[in-house]
Amino acid sequence: MHTLKLTQIGNSVGLILPKEVLARLKLEKGDTVFVTETPEGVAITPYDPQFADQMDAARAIMKRRRAVLHELAK
Repeated sequence: MHTLKLTQIGNSVGLILPKEVLARLKLEKGDTVFVTETPEGVAITPYDPQFADQMDAARAIMKRRRAVLHELAK
């Protein structure tokens, strides 16, 4: 567990993530992270949960309609 301190960044407040945390999340300067509420508190992740849900739905459609997609690809 890492303890983070809030710091003033211009007119905003931000967190400085230690390089170990950045490496574990595979993040670099300029990357986007997503903050989501969970039953345990707040989660910070590099993955967009809404996009993941949309991709799951797309995969289900592609699996059901494989023959149609194959014909469209011709």
